[in-house]
Amino acid sequence: MTARADNVLPLHTRETGASVAVVIVTFNSAGALPPLLDSLVDGLQGVDRFEIIVVDNDSKDGSAEIAETHPLRPTVIRTGRNAGYAAAINIAARRADIGAHLLILNPDLRLFPAAVGPLVEQVATSTVGVVVPINYKEDGSIDPTLRREPSIITAWADAILGGNLAARLGLGEIVGELRHYDRRQSVQWATGSALLVAARARKVVGTWDETFFLYSEEVDYQRRIREAGFDIVYEPRSKVMHAGGGSGGGPRLFALLTANRIRYYARHHGALRTSVFKFGVILGHAVRSWRGATHRAALMSAVSPLRSAAAFVESTRG
Repeated sequence: MTARADNVLPLHTRETGASVAVVIVTFNSAGALPPLLDSLVDGLQGVDRFEIIVVDNDSKDGSAEIAETHPLRPTVIRTGRNAGYAAAINIAARRADIGAHLLILNPDLRLFPAAVGPLVEQVATSTVGVVVPINYKEDGSIDPTLRREPSIITAWADAILGGNLAARLGLGEIVGELRHYDRRQSVQWATGSALLVAARARKVVGTWDETFFLYSEEVDYQRRIREAGFDIVYEPRSKVMHAGGGSGGGPRLFALLTANRIRYYARHHGALRTSVFKFGVILGHAVRSWRGATHRAALMSAVSPLRSAAAFVESTRG
């Protein structure tokens, strides 16, 4: 089934009876997408009702066609433009059943067998709004996806010590101490590579903030989840493998990530605290600018006046 984004029915008009709506956002993800789709059947073992929705942000590599011809026959929605990650999730949410939990997956993931069941078990608890699995890298090591809320301490620790050391010492934004990945627990937020959003939380919190375009939208959304009184739970019984590289990378995207880190922090703090946070980010990239174009692009992004993510993306098109 293929749909255009401008023809998507409003959320409240659809009742398909699905308990889980799997949402995959693609952007030139042809190399990564087939293994994810292949893993869904085993990954969804024990889930009685589900639907799969692929939202394609105008890929040029046949990502949408790959999804359309896959044996699972997911619903494929072509946005007709690079709408951004948050906008694509919102499009899928409007298409999904109103009572479904949203399982949002990066296209470069692979689900372990029965990975989704433990997530669904956790959202059955009325206080749980989001559940996230353990992520493994391709070499079998843990991918540290848990995070602390951005703060002046995390920004300066990452700048002075470097992200890896700050994470291991428990001072940076990344939760790097492996002991935190051994047990189920409430967390502040986790990267958006794989997360299940409870249907009740969808209704209360609403849509994802599309002004971020890409990066920090999951930080913002999970903050709103917490502010609405829900818990964010890490569930290590649910396992996924994160291959990486599903939608590319490079200096431009890292610059956007940096800009959105500062934009997000500025939304929730005054000018003085934001200036201290921003200077920490600037310092961290300045002292590492010799490492290459990625840190130099991030430095320029942090120094330049803040603007909308959409304007930033438009300015980087060459």
